[in-house]
Amino acid sequence: MRRLAGAVCRLLNLAVPLSHLLYGAVGLVFPTPRDTTAQQFPCCGGGTANVIAVVAPAERIPRSTPHALAVARIGLTVSDMERSLAFYTGTLQFRVVADTEVAGASWEVATGVFGVRLRRVTLALGRERLELTEFLAASRPGLAAPVDSRSNDRWFQHVAIITSDMDSAYRLLRAHRVRSASTSPQLLPASLPNAAGIRAFYFRDPDGHPLEVLQFPADKGEERWQARGSLFLGIDHTAIVVASTERSLAFYRDQLGMRVAGGSENFGTEQEHLNNVEGAHLRITALRAPAGPGVELLEYLFPRDGRPYPDTERPNDLVHWQTVIRVEDPARVAAQLVRGGATMLSRLPPGNRPVLPGVLLRDPDGHVIELVTP
Repeated sequence: MRRLAGAVCRLLNLAVPLSHLLYGAVGLVFPTPRDTTAQQFPCCGGGTANVIAVVAPAERIPRSTPHALAVARIGLTVSDMERSLAFYTGTLQFRVVADTEVAGASWEVATGVFGVRLRRVTLALGRERLELTEFLAASRPGLAAPVDSRSNDRWFQHVAIITSDMDSAYRLLRAHRVRSASTSPQLLPASLPNAAGIRAFYFRDPDGHPLEVLQFPADKGEERWQARGSLFLGIDHTAIVVASTERSLAFYRDQLGMRVAGGSENFGTEQEHLNNVEGAHLRITALRAPAGPGVELLEYLFPRDGRPYPDTERPNDLVHWQTVIRVEDPARVAAQLVRGGATMLSRLPPGNRPVLPGVLLRDPDGHVIELVTP
């Protein structure tokens, strides 16, 4: 039955990209802003569909929108900092740039968790930053990630780490007995002109967080991703699974002011084996702030059985990620986003604007962003 369902899905997939292309050909769908192209910011997904720009003109963003200044770093919660540091610095070549231990009322308000004591370690890879947080104390113990987590569950989030040599990177990961998520590294086919030649592979860190290693061919990605001095070069983007691209664009583009840089609709054997989801058919949309890694929206058009983000999730649970975004006034921007439908995670007292290390909110799917000052 699963093979039959997959075959039916593939037949349906043939019709969907064609309909998009027909509409796109007359300019009714996916208008492209003049200053961006999908080739400048290729998506990492695979498949055999034609690439379709999923972009919107800049005038869609209201003048009053509090523009995101930068994606400063990507954060995740770990259960054992020393074990995680051994993995990220010993295997993936990150370096430690800050290691602090904090506690107090401002951190309880910011995280929404009472009685917290945190150890936060900031790691650097190239220009990008990854922030690991271990909750040393909290009023409620953190929960492990579901053992049956899949790439289409909506708590899925990863970072895409750029490698200069996929074969060497894969051998290194295998030598360190890193858990695979993809079947093997996938080479994206020539039928995807804006992604052809990209190689990608999913794997997991010691706590089960999904990660991606990605290699761009010479004609794609930023010029710095062609450097050969190191095996791992930096972080290109973080990717999140969403239920509705339009709803997520209303949050990240229209409310937060990020710009759409490009996108594609992907399916086929490469995509299925990259995500390890049978019949995977994704709509992928790339977003960018003026600086920092991108944010990639992954909407599964098939299968649609991905589970929702747990509504009981807290920052000390191991499914927790947070995308840290710089804005001019975090408290004001947070209030504006809440009025637009975001959910506040930090416990801000009504009418009060305390000085906080950051303000945590949930996007429409439950993914957490942290707003910080420049």
